[in-house]
Amino acid sequence: MALPILYSYRRCPYAMRARMALWAAQIQLEVREVSLRDKPAHLLQISPKGTVPVLQLPDGTVLEQSLDIMQWALAQHDPQGWLHADREAVNHFISINDGDFKKALDRYKYPERYPEQQQLFYRQQGEQFLQALETVLQQHRFLLSDSASVADVAIFPFIRQFAAVDAEWFAGSVYPRLRSWLEGWLESTLFAEIMQKFPTYTEVAL
Repeated sequence: MALPILYSYRRCPYAMRARMALWAAQIQLEVREVSLRDKPAHLLQISPKGTVPVLQLPDGTVLEQSLDIMQWALAQHDPQGWLHADREAVNHFISINDGDFKKALDRYKYPERYPEQQQLFYRQQGEQFLQALETVLQQHRFLLSDSASVADVAIFPFIRQFAAVDAEWFAGSVYPRLRSWLEGWLESTLFAEIMQKFPTYTEVAL
């Protein structure tokens, strides 16, 4: 029986959150770790945009967005109830994360590409989201309640990236609840499983 095929890149935060949902949903699949410098022809054939993650289902359906992959996976099986959270609240947090915060993160991580401002300026832009997350985490263990939701999983890889830009600064920052939340995900069995190293996929010439 054919398995879904996931084109992924281990360190990509979008691919990371897709893998977390797929693993949590216990979906059996074929993972194809791609080289971003030498993308497989099949990937470009089914998804010309050439970014990961991309999931091709056995019936030929192609899911090209990480959130669509997460939604599909958890619709199959959601043992931890990640989809049970209020949809409007989930969308609110993810839209900020994927919009203004991701923009600030890119500039904070690669300030040499954005010389219009100093790196500190971009960090402070990103901190607006960190402050919002710290506030909600003072009320419960996870972003929307005392149980994890798809919002936590979708946002976690990006906070991980932001924290890693200057780990010493983040360790001493005024976000203790956010640090604890991040540490919980980093130390989880799920994260260890989805970060296993797959060999780079090489297409077999016909």
